[in-house]
Amino acid sequence: MLDTTRIRAITFDLDDTLWPIWPIIERAEKTLSAWLAVHAPMTSALFANAHARHDIRQQVMKSRPDILHDLSAIRREAIRLALTRAGDDPALAEPAFDVFFAERNHVTLFDDTLPALAWLASRYPLVALSNGNADLGKVGLSAYFKGGISAARFGVAKPHVSIFFAAAELAGVAPHEVLHVGDDAHHDVIGALGAGMQAVWVNRSEHLWTHTPHEPNETIGQLNELCDLLAGEC
Repeated sequence: MLDTTRIRAITFDLDDTLWPIWPIIERAEKTLSAWLAVHAPMTSALFANAHARHDIRQQVMKSRPDILHDLSAIRREAIRLALTRAGDDPALAEPAFDVFFAERNHVTLFDDTLPALAWLASRYPLVALSNGNADLGKVGLSAYFKGGISAARFGVAKPHVSIFFAAAELAGVAPHEVLHVGDDAHHDVIGALGAGMQAVWVNRSEHLWTHTPHEPNETIGQLNELCDLLAGEC
């Protein structure tokens, strides 16, 4: 049960909470592939093989444990490794990543996102808390948020409690006064509960909860339900 009297700030996950992420990644990868076809055709041919793409990413993650929390760095280094393997110029990794990243930030919000953020931001400080690499400014949502903390910049990813504590500090409140909202049962809900926060699980696909004895304070299918829980209308 949600204790609304405790809530003085709200932290939000981004990917698959405010927008669906996989259609965006698929489009960004197609855009990257088209760019590589012009500027690094051998790498484009290599990336056309799904097994090769997976192998390259796994090699980067195995050889660079220092960047596992940073999806941008993993993507950039995977492109660099592919360029090197294919015999293309590895210096193209930076502009190639920029092409991918620009498209990655062209998001299509869930229909309930903007009305909910507008209502919530007028009542609580909102802080973005993400393991992903979306840029609030490029996405067009920075006006609703006091700020944001990403795993890439912080150096630690959810569900580690330290990143939740940092988000509470940014919001200017104690962890127990924060409500965290996110779609990932482990990274968002269990992580937030472990940090002493309340947690709302955004379950848009009606999945079963399989992480007992841990339980979210509330489960919602749409963000307007969160507004209702906090005694308002979106």
